[in-house]
Amino acid sequence: MFDGIDLKNLDLNSMMKQVQDMADNAKEENSNKIFTSKSGGGMVEISINGNSEVIDLQIDDSLLEDKDSLQILLISAMNDVIKQSDENKKMMAMNMMGGMGNPFGQK
Repeated sequence: MFDGIDLKNLDLNSMMKQVQDMADNAKEENSNKIFTSKSGGGMVEISINGNSEVIDLQIDDSLLEDKDSLQILLISAMNDVIKQSDENKKMMAMNMMGGMGNPFGQK
């Protein structure tokens, strides 16, 4: 059942600490990344950091009188920028998993 797994050298505490350290580093790194999306030819612009926290929102004054258009453009820009951030998180997760190597010592 455990063929190929070196149970003597399997240190789960060490492995869990490594995973937690990598997650903490990724969160810190993500907080420094900025993703921006524009809609309506730049009439709406939203920026978020890599942790999906909104850090800036710009709305053209002409949209303040057109609620329906403003809502449509905001939704479009928000969905796009969240997608950018999610793709970044997926890429970082894949990189983290690749950096762990083989924790079970299989040959």
